[in-house]
Amino acid sequence: MTIAPGSRLGPYEILSPLGSGGMGDVWRARDPRLGREVAIKVLPEELSSDRDRLKRFEREARAASALNHPNIVTIHEIGEADGRAFLVMERIEGQTLRELILEGPLPPRRLLSIATQVADGLARAHEGGIVHRDLKPENVMVTQDGFVKILDFGLAKLAPPETNAASLTEMPTESVGTAAGIVLGTVGYMSPEQASGKSLDFRSDQFSFGVILYEMATGRRAFRRNTPVETLSAIIRDEPEPIGSLNPQTPAPLRWIVERCLAKNPEERYVSTRDLARDLASVRDHLSDTTVPAESLPGPPHARRLLWPVLAGILLLAAVAVVSFLLGALAKKTPPPTFHRLTFRRGHILSARFTPDGQTVVYGAAWEGKPVQIFSTRPGNPESVPLSLPSADVLSVSPAGELAICLGRHNIGTWETAGTLARAPLSGSAPREILESVAAADWNPDGSSLALVHVVGGVFRLEYPEGKILSESPGWISHPRVSPKGNAVAYFDHPVQGDDSGRMWVADSSGRKRALSRAWYSAQGLAWSPGGKEIWFTASDQGVIRALHAVTPDGSERLIAEFVGTLQDVSRDGRVLVTRDFGRSRILDRSPGETRERDLSWFDTSIAADLSADGTVLLFTEGGEGSAGGPTVYLRKTDGSSAVRLGEGSALALSPDGRWALSTTNNNSELHLLPTGVGEARRIERHVESYQWAGFLPDGKQILFAGREKGRSARLFVQDLEAGARGLRPVTPEGAGAGYLGHVISPDGRFVTGPGADSRFLIYPVKGGTPTPIAGLTEGEVPAQWSADGQFLYVYRPIEVPARISRLDLSTGRREPWKELLPDDLAGVNVINAVVLTRDGRSYAYSCGQFVSDLYLVEGLK
Repeated sequence: MTIAPGSRLGPYEILSPLGSGGMGDVWRARDPRLGREVAIKVLPEELSSDRDRLKRFEREARAASALNHPNIVTIHEIGEADGRAFLVMERIEGQTLRELILEGPLPPRRLLSIATQVADGLARAHEGGIVHRDLKPENVMVTQDGFVKILDFGLAKLAPPETNAASLTEMPTESVGTAAGIVLGTVGYMSPEQASGKSLDFRSDQFSFGVILYEMATGRRAFRRNTPVETLSAIIRDEPEPIGSLNPQTPAPLRWIVERCLAKNPEERYVSTRDLARDLASVRDHLSDTTVPAESLPGPPHARRLLWPVLAGILLLAAVAVVSFLLGALAKKTPPPTFHRLTFRRGHILSARFTPDGQTVVYGAAWEGKPVQIFSTRPGNPESVPLSLPSADVLSVSPAGELAICLGRHNIGTWETAGTLARAPLSGSAPREILESVAAADWNPDGSSLALVHVVGGVFRLEYPEGKILSESPGWISHPRVSPKGNAVAYFDHPVQGDDSGRMWVADSSGRKRALSRAWYSAQGLAWSPGGKEIWFTASDQGVIRALHAVTPDGSERLIAEFVGTLQDVSRDGRVLVTRDFGRSRILDRSPGETRERDLSWFDTSIAADLSADGTVLLFTEGGEGSAGGPTVYLRKTDGSSAVRLGEGSALALSPDGRWALSTTNNNSELHLLPTGVGEARRIERHVESYQWAGFLPDGKQILFAGREKGRSARLFVQDLEAGARGLRPVTPEGAGAGYLGHVISPDGRFVTGPGADSRFLIYPVKGGTPTPIAGLTEGEVPAQWSADGQFLYVYRPIEVPARISRLDLSTGRREPWKELLPDDLAGVNVINAVVLTRDGRSYAYSCGQFVSDLYLVEGLK
């Protein structure tokens, strides 16, 4: 049968050729029945005559046609006429991705727009059990308006079943260019397992997609060599040249995605192509208007914060990005401000204030891991002079030069700190103590009284003057600042402890209060403007890059400047003190047989969740800038191998056989089982409104969790993973045993620890019954693990630095010091938390929060 313009193929009128390749010729045609144009791929005669291969192809093509996805070309019909098989598809007006790449590297925005659509289409196909097997730029069409269509699903299965790596080099596929180009084009996009003749799954498509992404970013083939055999060898053994060296403008998060797709071992690629699509979408959505070179970026886009108090102190680090301080976009009508760096040592600055002369600055800082101390400095002088005071932080400076300070400031939560309020002269002589458990304070204009945040029984109270309660919060209150007239106090109310989101409020001396701002994702740093007409504050709508805002007492808001930092103070002439903060959470681990700790941090906020029984595998959450779109679950071998992303959510526990990771969604409303190897994620049937903690029982078939049913108080439950609602059983009465930390299950699965009514931990029988106290456990301590023989509990006090772990004999209450955890780099370390260890005590891991600050004087902000 001869096919030419003007001829007919079945009911279709052939109009003109569109392309030609090894898998057949493509023609533009018209369907007179529906009056539409289509594209028809006419398969080669040798394929049409092989009935077995044709049937396999038809099954694949029909499955692909059922996908019904906007980024996958629609297949209208599979037909046969005069002995020739053909495929009828929607006609796409546009260019192939190959034609676009021939013009050079694609700009990041266009690249990510195309890549996200391709990944979304692939994810849909993989969820339907279909693997493309021949993904390459020729098989991706881009319309004039930027819409993407993936072509030729199922055509790769036309290859004979016995096809091996050698014969694949000659496999005909749709391509452009010479015959040699066809061979290299096909070979160059194979996965290592495909090039080795091994069985394939969806992760092979991920590798091919990674090769395409590499080419889109650099304009160069990742594995092109002189011959097909050399190209195959490079795919199996070689790494491509780093993207950053070929195109430094490639965003770092995109580069990391490509590197993961190009992992030689399929296990190190994405567990789900849907996760790959989400990562690309997140990079696309967070891409800055200015493309920053990869080496200057701190990490991938920020994720939503973790809300668990179990991570106390760790979230502190996720709240600040490592971004250039001068990168902010200032209001266009305002001349550029000037920045003067005031501090040059390494550590954490807690607060800073101008003194009455407006030229001297006093600040509280913990340098090089030492206790917090108050220093003074002046612009233009790089030296800071310590005041002759005990360990303290500055809270406020009165007009007469008297300091309100916080002695012994320490963490009492994630962000929350407290100490003893004292007064001291600026000269630094002995302070006079006033009140314990004070989190913050500010002098009134004449220095006669203080507004302060007093923590009483765990409740944060705003008092002004001392003793008169203006406001209380179920969460926490921060940054109280008295107005220049002394008749009102502005402050942040954060509704959830352990979370710095919140609103700005103003309370007057009569106790009337009102919210001046909407709820901010992150809100810290507040001061009244000169003259008191506005309140200036630093906050962010999403992510961690706080901008400087101003709001009037009637609620009118404006943006002053966009930059990274925390507002500390505003002088009477409008100069501003801000801290530039670099924060991260590290994971330190000691593996079996090792004598030194290894840093297993992945991105910027790595939080340990669990260790395998032999201590060789670490499960952790990445909760800061490095997680794209929200907290993310990772698995990493403790030998330092690369981490593997398992999926979204917060990590909880590894199953006893190591095959599954238990996680909770970002809003704590669902539990998921994420496969640590090949497999698909599973959603655990939900029977409660929210989850606080969960872990596996020793049989791996049941889980224990702390959760809250709708309209009820939280408690502990057992759930059989296969029995559904029938397998759900409460372990404790309402209000007992629930919480976010300190739950460890005994080796035999008969007992679990959990908090009691007075916050001290108890041992609860899993089958129900009366809990028993933990002998020898002191207030504030939490269990970290049960010993293998069930006779001891490892316990520690969260947040403390160093973390001192003891073993408690459960029968006698006898305490035995076990280990003191202290990182080698103490600069800015303020919390040690998330301690996990094996039952035999041979391996452990822990997270430590590290917060490093610089203080700047900024002039010219209006």
